[in-house]
Amino acid sequence: MAKLRLVRGGSRRLTLVYGMRLFPHGEVRAVTSGKVTFTAGKEGHVTLHVIDGTRTQIRRQLMASIDAFFDIYSRDVEV
Repeated sequence: MAKLRLVRGGSRRLTLVYGMRLFPHGEVRAVTSGKVTFTAGKEGHVTLHVIDGTRTQIRRQLMASIDAFFDIYSRDVEV
């Protein structure tokens, strides 16, 4: 899988749009614009998030968001 690579630019300001949601393996058929189509035909959604800032600021906030996502997920679902 390709790694997310933001354009290098020192203090250049950028915007990252991303979404995260965990689904059972094999149940996702397609993902388009935050809409998820399951193999069973039903649909779901992925909330999209936006982070503005420099590459360093965006990376720091994204890593904190990913950690928080898995902290919350691990409380709700037994892994």
